[in-house]
Amino acid sequence: MDEKATHMCFACSPDNPIGLKLVFEDDGVVCRTRFTPGLVHQGWNGRIHGGILSTLLDEAMAQLLYRRRETAVTAELTVRFKRSAPVGRELLVEARQAAARGRLVEVKAQARFTDGTVVATAGAKFLKVRDI
Repeated sequence: MDEKATHMCFACSPDNPIGLKLVFEDDGVVCRTRFTPGLVHQGWNGRIHGGILSTLLDEAMAQLLYRRRETAVTAELTVRFKRSAPVGRELLVEARQAAARGRLVEVKAQARFTDGTVVATAGAKFLKVRDI
């Protein structure tokens, strides 16, 4: 397989022409990214699609583990939408580890406006795997 084709993550790859191209920062405890949804990310007119918002949360949590060199896949994802988010308004997405037991890691995340207003929260269970 072409090496470039192996890094086409919809959320984080800079090479995916239809991807979100998210860039992450990690301070060892919190993994974060910023994203401003455009018209192509909307569900209802002028509002970000819930699936895109869920992707932002899931990717922030996965990136937290990836940056720790832990190979894990999402086993369960729960998203709670607090309010709709308009396109064109920047979101800050942050993830933190909540617990770990054996191969299972629990992570929490939230998406909020830059004024601190929470748009959505998520919790996920990730399963550590040997090979993907």
